Amino acid sequence: MSSVTSALPQRQDALVVAGPGQLSLRQDAPLPHMAPDMALVRTVAVAINPVDAKMLDYSPAVGAIHGYDFAGVVVAIGSDAPRHLSIGDRVAGAVHGNNSLEPRVGAFAQYVGAIAELLLKIPDTMTFEEASTLGIGLATAGLALFRELEIPASIGDLIDRDGRAGPASDVTPNATWVLVSGGSTATGTRAIQLLKLAGLRPITTCSPSNFALVLGFGAEKAFDYRSPDCAKEIRAYTRNGLAYALDCVSESDSAQLCYGAIGRAGGRYCGLEPVRQAVAASRPTVRASWLMVLTMFGGRVALDGEYAREASAADRALSAKIFAATQTLLDNGRIKSHPVRVLADSWAGVIQGVDIIRTGAVSGQKLVVRVD
Repeated sequence: MSSVTSALPQRQDALVVAGPGQLSLRQDAPLPHMAPDMALVRTVAVAINPVDAKMLDYSPAVGAIHGYDFAGVVVAIGSDAPRHLSIGDRVAGAVHGNNSLEPRVGAFAQYVGAIAELLLKIPDTMTFEEASTLGIGLATAGLALFRELEIPASIGDLIDRDGRAGPASDVTPNATWVLVSGGSTATGTRAIQLLKLAGLRPITTCSPSNFALVLGFGAEKAFDYRSPDCAKEIRAYTRNGLAYALDCVSESDSAQLCYGAIGRAGGRYCGLEPVRQAVAASRPTVRASWLMVLTMFGGRVALDGEYAREASAADRALSAKIFAATQTLLDNGRIKSHPVRVLADSWAGVIQGVDIIRTGAVSGQKLVVRVD
């Protein structure tokens, strides 16, 4: 560790996995080990994702600290960390919580050990609570669009030749449509913004109550996913030419909707869960894939069953490029934060938030808890 603030505690408060679906507050948890490419962050706020409930329920790593998204203040920096980071910086990012291979690392703790090149410096106009929503949603949207779907744009298209933000307002009528199913989710609003900045034409599905939200983030058109004619309406709007669909909902109904919306010539579909065989077989001209975002950290993903992944240096490198481009966008005020609903009661609020996520009772907002 090349740089460190005043003496750090030996122990910390953290929410650890106690069993399937169970979190327990531990007040003597060890701080994370610090590798040279990491930074240690004192946590101020955490965001709660569907994956927090899903992996806790179905692939719990008992004894590991849980949580993925966080924002806080840098208190120590590894010797190989990017030089633009300094002690005292306000940052946001994501880590692989609920990880049996690194049980000391998780967002639901007073101190988070994060890969430094996957941290974002928070602009002065953004609160810790707002910034805590950035990490996982940003990486998911970026990896899905630029790697899985291979949209006709590059990460470099997000930034203009002078190193500023890309062309959010000068999308041409002939640009490619991309469907974002579940556009009012945090990942959905990230994807919409990235697509617009890359010069493409994002269209989306969500509830009518969230139409104003997604249009405000840059969607060209919003469709009611509950409408029995939704897929038909999308085909008509895109003149039967839609070729790319990112499914941020990733349930059977949403996958079928995406498949139905893709045009006559077929295309590409990316979900966040395995695609059911019946759906995949319904249209052989649609190439389906699904994203396990935890490969963004480069290490092996030791989860159960089909969620397991081998280490991927390529995914970490691509994620670093996505975060670097996003930093420029943040610095230029071109990334908007997802609406947040702040829960009270610190660690008890986090446990409550995970329970709320299980019910599916959150729409158009991200649950966030202030924990400092």
